Parts: sequence; structure tokens; C-alpha cells
Amino acid sequence: MHVPDGFIDAPVSAATGVVAAAAIAVSLRGARRELDERTAPLAGLVAAFIFAVQMLNFPVAAGTSGHLLGGALAAILVGPYTGVLCVSVVLLMQGILFADGGLTALGVNITDMAITTTVVAYAVFRGLVKVLPRTRRSITAASFVAALLSVPAAALVFTFLYSLGGTTDVSLTKVATAMIGVHVLIGIGEAAITALTVGAVIAVRPDLVYGARGLEQRLKLRVNGELVDAPTRLEPVAARGTSRRKLWITGLAASLLLAGFVSFYASSNPDGLEKVAADQGIDRQAKEHASADSPLADYGVRDVDDARLSGGLAGVIGVGVTVVAGTGVFWAVRKRRSTSQAA
Repeated sequence: MHVPDGFIDAPVSAATGVVAAAAIAVSLRGARRELDERTAPLAGLVAAFIFAVQMLNFPVAAGTSGHLLGGALAAILVGPYTGVLCVSVVLLMQGILFADGGLTALGVNITDMAITTTVVAYAVFRGLVKVLPRTRRSITAASFVAALLSVPAAALVFTFLYSLGGTTDVSLTKVATAMIGVHVLIGIGEAAITALTVGAVIAVRPDLVYGARGLEQRLKLRVNGELVDAPTRLEPVAARGTSRRKLWITGLAASLLLAGFVSFYASSNPDGLEKVAADQGIDRQAKEHASADSPLADYGVRDVDDARLSGGLAGVIGVGVTVVAGTGVFWAVRKRRSTSQAA
């Protein structure tokens, strides 16, 4: 759903840039409360993982594909404020290095893909976990629903922004119907990826999942040969077996594998926004990307003729740059938090 330059006019693009800047400033402050020495490295890894999985377009309808947006996944794993920063880092790397998402539309993309998806997903997630049993299965189910709803919400926000500053005269009803319809299907893929990832991390280190903090299970007593709930306070589920370093290395290896190898087999069909834009004529005023001459534009390495190698190298470079940039940002935020507490 990366919006290119030219879809939205300058005033609305500038306004969303202000909204994005304000949200990032608020998120930097909020992330200080979410991050510690355990979760700061995980946040950088989450950003890199989102970058990698966004390269894996999956088919959702005839001639249309979708990809992960990542707001729900980031919010549940590392917290909503940090989640906004994670997706924003990914969008910044994609826009500057890979010519994916317009630079003048960066505010639009952050507002739509980072802020909207994270806020909607985390609100839905928190509402569900308050009424569901505090179990791993419930956390995973809530992740699925939250991610599912976050994608059409982003499609609705794009339609609203287009109604304010669209550069072509098209039927907003048709745009809204097409955008929401296809992104409901994409949301199913988003939900599956999010739930599987959250469930996998909870299985090995529930203490590192922000949305699972306080995850508890009732102590059991054996009475007359049967297990019954103990009449005591609930005991937090303890992490077992997997160190933070092992989890980080495994996650980075998976990200590199996905971006460097699996991405070659991703669907080549246009994503939901591209398809709707072409069908409805939204793309008539699209402009060439300012970074179109980047050595990594369109997720390929310039002068590398082999398509598989070119795309794989670009993916590996993207994961590496994103994990370094993201980890640097989150360590700086965490360090500032430590300094403030010491003062």
C-alpha cells in the first residue's frame, strides 16, 4: 500500500507530514517506557523482519497481490509507540533506498501504514485480551483479529486522504469499495502472518512479547488423582530454554532467508493499491520517484544481471540496513530513558 508521489496533492501531503512528525515525536517519548535492555534489540529485529516479509507479495485475487503492513505485528511484539517507530523506519528505508513509496508522500505512508495500522490493531488487541482468558492461545487469536481489521482500516484512511487531496477526478465510492474489498482479503494474509509470528515468539519467550506481559496460567493441584485450579494468585508464565541472543539470531537469519531467497518466489502481480489505482485511474498523475536512480531501486542491485541474485542481494542489504538503523534508534531511545531515570 505504498503511496507514490503524485497520488495526493501537496497541501494534504504536507499536512500528513506534520501528523507523521508529531506522531513520531510522541512515539519516541512513549517508546522510552516500552523499551529496556531486553526489548530494544528485539525492536530493531522486528523492523528488519517487517522489511523482509513486505517483500513477499502473496496472491489475493485475480491479478492482485498483497503484502504485510506490519503495524499489528510490531505493536503486539514491542508496544504501540515502538511499533509506530518500527514501521516508520521500514518506510524510510524503502523510500530512500528502494524507491518504494514516494518521498513527498512519506507523511501519507507513515500516517496510513504506521500510525493507522498500529493504533487500530493495538486498540482491538487490548479490547480482546481484556475479555478473553489470559492464555497463549487467546493472545494469538487476538493478534489475528487485530491484524485482520488493521488493513481495511488503512485502506479506509487512504480513501479519506484521497477524498481530501486526490489529484484525479474519480468516483470516491468506487475507490472506497475497491480499496476496502481487496484489503479485507489482504488482511487475512496479514492476520495469518501476524498470528503465526506472535504465537512462535510467545512459545519460546512470552516475557519478551509486549502484548503478552502478565500472561499467566493458574497453578494446578492434584486432588484425588485429578488436576484442579489452585486457590492462589496466578503465577506468571516463565520463559524457558531460548536465550535472547538465540532468538535474535534466529529472527535475523529468518529475515535474511525471506528477503534474500524466498522473495524471489513472491507474486509479481500489483498490490491492492496499485491494482485499484490502475483500474480506477488514480495513477494518472503519478510521478517518477525521486530515488528512481538509486542503486537499489525496485529491490534490485544495479549492474547485477541475474534477477535472482540481484533481488536477493537487495533484500539482504535492506534487512541489514534496517536492523542497524532500527537497533540504533531503539538503543538511543532506551539509553535516554536510562539517563532520565538516573537523573
